[in-house]
Amino acid sequence: MGMTHKQRAIVALTGGTPDYVPTFEMAFQLTEEAFGRSFHQGPEYDGLPEEDRLALCRDNAALYLEIARRYEHSIVMVAHAPSSIFPQRDMELVYTMRCIRAQALAAGEDYLLITHGDATFAIPEGDHLERMIAWLADEPERLHAEAEQLITHTCGRSLYYAEAGFDGFALCSDYAFNANPFFSPPRFAEYVAPYLRRILQAYRGMGKYTIKHTDGNIMPILDQIVNAGPHALHSLDPQGNMDIAEVKRLYGRRIALC
Repeated sequence: MGMTHKQRAIVALTGGTPDYVPTFEMAFQLTEEAFGRSFHQGPEYDGLPEEDRLALCRDNAALYLEIARRYEHSIVMVAHAPSSIFPQRDMELVYTMRCIRAQALAAGEDYLLITHGDATFAIPEGDHLERMIAWLADEPERLHAEAEQLITHTCGRSLYYAEAGFDGFALCSDYAFNANPFFSPPRFAEYVAPYLRRILQAYRGMGKYTIKHTDGNIMPILDQIVNAGPHALHSLDPQGNMDIAEVKRLYGRRIALC
């Protein structure tokens, strides 16, 4: 008897050789084209009675399973919930995850179920970009304070997800443009890498699996990301001139590559 999808994913994430390569989508964006419907999410659902919102969660769970079955995914990234407000949204994500697991197990299937869990600086936008540049120049201690606040805020939510039954986390802060990272390697080492390492260690301590996502050319900071300790690296972006063969040569014995 072959591996389950979940077993296949865990073997790959922990450095083993599964029966065949597991696949997944961090964000499947073609549900209308493939299935004729979309995930339920948005502020228009915030005020619905809980019973109605949970019915929408069950519909989302069924769509996640349709995607996984048609495209033979081993990992399901659960990121859609009807509500846009917290903690209502957190409860809906957990309920959706439990519905996926229950429906899959009833059909003799099992998937590795993950959700968002990053707590590190991404490339800033808008006013945050101007503020971050000013702090880098004049008040670096404020950047550390904000990084600490991100860790504290995210870890509480992630602990809830972990205790509720999620198998792991995708850390989706983008660090780089096509040409280069936003932070120089020394500044990445100061303002991002220590916090990335802390949250990854926390997730490993919970027994959870981690996939670090970032687009762009991360070669100048790749050693720091790998040393922080994720189980896998995603997405090795060709548009960012990332060469999967070279990354495998350098780090393939230490980390799974997506």
